[in-house]
Amino acid sequence: MKIALAQLNYHIGNFAANTTKIISAIKEAEKKQAELIVFSELCICGYPPRDFLEFNDFIEQSHESLLEIAKHTQHIGVLVGCPRKNPVVEGKDLFNSAFLLFEGAVTHITDKTLLPNYDVFDEYRYFEPNCVFEVAEFKGKKLAITICEDIWNVSNDNPLYTICPMDELILQQPDLMINLSASPFSYIQNVERRRVIKANVAQYGIPLLYVNEAGAQTDLIFDGGSIVMNEKGLVVEQLSFFEEEMRVIETDTLSSAPEISATPSEIALIHDALVTGIRDYFEKLGFKKALLGLSGGMDSALVLYLADRALGKENVMSLLLPSAFSSEHSIADSKQLCQNLGTNYETIPIENTFLSFRDTLQPYFKELPFSVAEENLQARTRGVLLMAFCNKFGYILLNTTNKSEAAVGYGTLYGDMCGGLAVLGDVYKTQVYQLAHYINRNEEIIPQNIISKPPSAELRPNQKDSDSLPEYEVLDKILFQYIERKQGPKELIAMGFEKPLVDRVLKLVNSNEWKRYQAPPILRISPKAFGIGRRMPIEGKYLG
Repeated sequence: MKIALAQLNYHIGNFAANTTKIISAIKEAEKKQAELIVFSELCICGYPPRDFLEFNDFIEQSHESLLEIAKHTQHIGVLVGCPRKNPVVEGKDLFNSAFLLFEGAVTHITDKTLLPNYDVFDEYRYFEPNCVFEVAEFKGKKLAITICEDIWNVSNDNPLYTICPMDELILQQPDLMINLSASPFSYIQNVERRRVIKANVAQYGIPLLYVNEAGAQTDLIFDGGSIVMNEKGLVVEQLSFFEEEMRVIETDTLSSAPEISATPSEIALIHDALVTGIRDYFEKLGFKKALLGLSGGMDSALVLYLADRALGKENVMSLLLPSAFSSEHSIADSKQLCQNLGTNYETIPIENTFLSFRDTLQPYFKELPFSVAEENLQARTRGVLLMAFCNKFGYILLNTTNKSEAAVGYGTLYGDMCGGLAVLGDVYKTQVYQLAHYINRNEEIIPQNIISKPPSAELRPNQKDSDSLPEYEVLDKILFQYIERKQGPKELIAMGFEKPLVDRVLKLVNSNEWKRYQAPPILRISPKAFGIGRRMPIEGKYLG
């Protein structure tokens, strides 16, 4: 059987655009003589729809779009994801479903069994789990259809569930497995995805077609990378990462097809994910132009480059906002970067504005020494100017704070924490430098001086980040173990980190939760990002 895998980028709630895109792919698949085309999970309404699912009109429009798509299935089978109403009174109101359409009608429905309820997922809030297991018969083939998480719990290794759908479906002797997925990107996801798919194939002994979506939905980025694995556990087809693509495969040739083993590097995937996240955030919200404060440091340099790649140089603007503490080389480096990229910039010194604020406060501050108040006043002066430019000229401000800084509260609310999107909020400082070297792998785009000089906020004379924080190489290791790996102080000390350092870092992380609650949306590229996937109490005292 010829089956088309349609890896597309959807827009949540944009039923007209999603339906048009799906129908266009169906027509293309027909031209390539495909007999069946497979789309991703909840493709009709977009994933994740979250509380849109609580609106009756949203569900009705999903169903109307499904019926419109069915009109185009006279000569080809179509497998699409769509929410459907639970026909019985008991349980949740909805199922997360996959519909097999053919000859204008619904011929089979598969409901999602294993509803993820962790990290960024909250599907049990909306959906009833499936408890009916039937293969779909289509053109002489038996198809074991599952939805996203249904392949991740091989052999029922998750104690929350009593039924693994494939354990039931395999009893009906299916010819192949088809999985409709909406699997958000993290830099470990590609390796983990292959491992899980291979485990399923090894257990059930039949090929698996895995179709993921591509594109970004605010903080969540979907990398595509759809996979076909034959019954031997070999990846014989892999679609592009972060791009829309449709590919037709012939199931009768999977057994003899050669293996595809090469995949992009971790840092290359992170780079492409961030570009995708910026591009789709602006496109899907109807924004056009981005602004950022360019300091001469590594973080803002990286954000400028990524924005240039995502939006085009004509849509990106930088403000250089030097103070009395800004070094000449920081200004020169910023200008050189803008020249390398061909992007526009303006230079607005903030000293007079800062002094005006200071003079206004002098009757109250009196003879108190220069402190963090004056440092933050400079950052907030920059924030005021950046937001004024956004309001006047229609820019959206890109935040440049990295994950290391966000974790320990090394940032100023209403200053450098301003913005409509936090581009690097899930990228550790050490990863920022890895990305810079990756960008400069063929030519010097980011000036070497930006990469090599010690990081500094330049808010007081001769300031360095290391004056206030541990060296990033050490800090990031502790943060990774605490945030991503959920290792507490005892485990960290056992790894060889000194107790005073562990106590200090963990206290910084926990005591700055209130700041992160006020941060912009963060592009998620790790297994555990700040935001909806990490729900910590603001006033909690527990260090572990």
